[in-house]
Amino acid sequence: MGEGKKLTKKYDVVVIGAGPGGMTAALYASRANLSVLMLDRGIYGGQMNNTAEVENYPGFKSILGPDLAKEMYESSTQFNAEYAYGNVEEVTVADDGLKTIKTDSDTFETYALIIATGSQYKKLGVTGEQEYSGRGVSYCAVCDGAFFRDRDVVVVGGGDSAIEESSYLSKLVKEVNVVHRRDELRAQKILQDRAFENPKIQFTWDTVLTSIEGDGKKVTGVKTLNKKTGDESVVPTDGVFIYVGLVPMTEPFESLSVTDEQGWIVTDEKMQTKIPGIFAIGDVRKKELRQIATAVGDGGIAGQGAYNYLETLKD
Repeated sequence: MGEGKKLTKKYDVVVIGAGPGGMTAALYASRANLSVLMLDRGIYGGQMNNTAEVENYPGFKSILGPDLAKEMYESSTQFNAEYAYGNVEEVTVADDGLKTIKTDSDTFETYALIIATGSQYKKLGVTGEQEYSGRGVSYCAVCDGAFFRDRDVVVVGGGDSAIEESSYLSKLVKEVNVVHRRDELRAQKILQDRAFENPKIQFTWDTVLTSIEGDGKKVTGVKTLNKKTGDESVVPTDGVFIYVGLVPMTEPFESLSVTDEQGWIVTDEKMQTKIPGIFAIGDVRKKELRQIATAVGDGGIAGQGAYNYLETLKD
């Protein structure tokens, strides 16, 4: 007998993404006695799994990112919300408002969809970046920092992530050289103060990377350009950690026309997109502050909003 047709699974609410926002939305919706599915292409927690210490989430003076992710997951599934792996390929909306989510392995249907896919680190786009990815080029200090113990590394960027990860790396490596295209940091002042006081963190200002060099097996250095003087240099280094911004992960939703020109999903204060029954939360939204606390707030609003929307369909 041939392979049978895969059944479409139906839920009251489907949450795409299991970061802090997605998990909170699943908690609120399932606690309202709705059938809820959380879909993610990786482990729950999102970028929390790449964060060494979280110091700005209420209730914890300091907690490891993966530990906070575990706590949130256990809370989010206590009212029978389900969790499944799946890489979402397409979302379509029928005339009656039914949403169909197609993944690489399954198909799901729901009337209330919450998009919580987050964002990913932007690439520099310079020569050598792709070639040496995983061989000296990294976007996650927590994941890869231990490979550079007692060696020299370069961190590219000047925001919160760049400076937080530089401080983390300084506990492992010999020296951190922060290369920033401006003459001042954008990171929170408390993070800046810690970095400036850290003798293992050095700064190269007004400078951009023009290429990443290697010996064919691993990174050996970077070429830099000082934007003010025009001076070019080759800086020996064993690793390059890149934190130059975020890109929303919204490709599967492009056909829905709910994003702006940069790809961020636009919502109102109720997390509702222009399509009834489709909400967006967390780092995938067009918003000012992208933090765990704000994602959790978004998730609570959307979880309750999904319940309210489904109630209107009963009228």
